[in-house]
Amino acid sequence: MTEEQITKLFQVFDQSAELLQQALDTSYLDAFIETADNMIDDNRVRVEDGVPTPPVVTKLTNLYQQVDYHQIDANSIRKAIQMVMIKAIKVDQIQAIHQITPDTIAYTMGYLAIRLVKPLQQVRLLDPAVGSANLLTAVMNQLQDEAHEQVAGVGIDNDDSLISVASISTQMQGLDVELVHQDALDDLPIAPVNLVVSDLPIGYYPVDDRASQYLTRAASGHSYVHHLLIEQAVNHLEPGGFGIFLVPSDLFQSPETKGLLKWMQDHVYLQGILNLPGELFQNEVAQKAIMIVQKQGAGAHQASQVMLGEFPSFKDPDAFQKFLAEVVEWEEHEFLPEHK
Repeated sequence: MTEEQITKLFQVFDQSAELLQQALDTSYLDAFIETADNMIDDNRVRVEDGVPTPPVVTKLTNLYQQVDYHQIDANSIRKAIQMVMIKAIKVDQIQAIHQITPDTIAYTMGYLAIRLVKPLQQVRLLDPAVGSANLLTAVMNQLQDEAHEQVAGVGIDNDDSLISVASISTQMQGLDVELVHQDALDDLPIAPVNLVVSDLPIGYYPVDDRASQYLTRAASGHSYVHHLLIEQAVNHLEPGGFGIFLVPSDLFQSPETKGLLKWMQDHVYLQGILNLPGELFQNEVAQKAIMIVQKQGAGAHQASQVMLGEFPSFKDPDAFQKFLAEVVEWEEHEFLPEHK
């Protein structure tokens, strides 16, 4: 992966999206989706009712010829798309719930996942709030680098534009991902997975009838969507499978905690909860943690020591690496057969 490749691909994405944004009178994000679809379709520019005009088609064709994404590694493609999403959030004023998971957090979640699925030759992972698939594809690339025989992903999202970006990203990266465009809390037409990774949306879920099907629902009023999604994700985990969730640091301090804890006691083992550095968040209320759970069954067990702690500052690489090494040692001791 080179910064030059990332920058060049982003420039082609960006300049062609700006041309199409003006030509089609559309949002920057929708213009990017259009231009990326053109690139996937062998750089053929789609023209409808004379739009875009021939001069714009020529400019787009010339831009596309400046780069061949097939010759660029998956992580560089992911990073270039990530840069597009960062610009789209600013230009289109996309709401915060759709913002992408930062690489520092995505890599950390992937790093934690590597040991947990190490005994498996084939890994199938789910993100029920996939968005633009930055987290899902970052973790999949890490797992593939660890020489797993087969890594496949499943992503769920009900946002048209974001699921389109996820489709573009996974196609360009050459990853085996099944994307489902629907409300993740409705019935999911997917096979069981052995790993879940997700940066969960935080807030209330408005469809009370659907929430009523879940044990983590609120006793009255709207339920927390992040509680429901944890339950839904675990429902689609194989027994013994792991879930790695990005959750609010105060997850267990809300009025609805009682129902969540009761459900967890009966269905999963809480294996770890690691607070991320406060510097990553605007304020203490917004602080997040990485929660590791394991679905009960198939020989799963409660860790002899639940991993609790807080990551040191990412600005202190030595302390951060030392903490990661402690987490890895805990994972290997608790979950890998050769250390039993």
